[in-house]
Amino acid sequence: MMLNGAQHIMTRTTLHLNLLVLILATFFSKPGSALVISHPENALPNFPNFYKSVQNGEASVLRGVYVPNVLALPIVQQPVDYPYYVSNHNGEVTQFSVASQYGNIGLLAHNTLSGRFFSKLAVGQEVRLVYGDGKVEYFFVTSVLSFQALQPESVLSSFRNLDRNEVISAGDMFNRTYVGERHVVFQTCIEENGNMSWGRLFVVAVPKEQ
Repeated sequence: MMLNGAQHIMTRTTLHLNLLVLILATFFSKPGSALVISHPENALPNFPNFYKSVQNGEASVLRGVYVPNVLALPIVQQPVDYPYYVSNHNGEVTQFSVASQYGNIGLLAHNTLSGRFFSKLAVGQEVRLVYGDGKVEYFFVTSVLSFQALQPESVLSSFRNLDRNEVISAGDMFNRTYVGERHVVFQTCIEENGNMSWGRLFVVAVPKEQ
């Protein structure tokens, strides 16, 4: 059966929202054993060295993210047909393939691993994305969004915005964080009282004018 344009958009949106719900439910569970390959937190590589280390010649593939004095992390891609994969390796982040379909860049990491750096990001900081061919895109952080999962272990959980008095669905969260003009989203979880799935953190950065 052929789908018209509106039906196709609705079907695609529903699929992506379902994927987000799955990610919200499974991404933040405790990761398995991790390969520790990260640099010491007080000894970030300088940008020229990091820039050279992540290149592999692929023009359209993101290979690294660098925020001065905060993080310097290689980026890995999700396997084909595995859009809820998140790396269990320390010292790297995973690009969220669904965000790319909206023209945006999602960077995922467990907060027990590389995601611990995301909570150190702040409004105004510069973000540099390095592609395989050496191209660099510059962004700056414009907002930090924090949510409490009202039912942390449920795929049907709603989320309380910790910055304003509102409760939203996972679908509303997806639209608010991943849809819109080109931007970068750092996504990880918030731990509270030993609960690794207590909340969700999204740090948003927009293109920087050159």
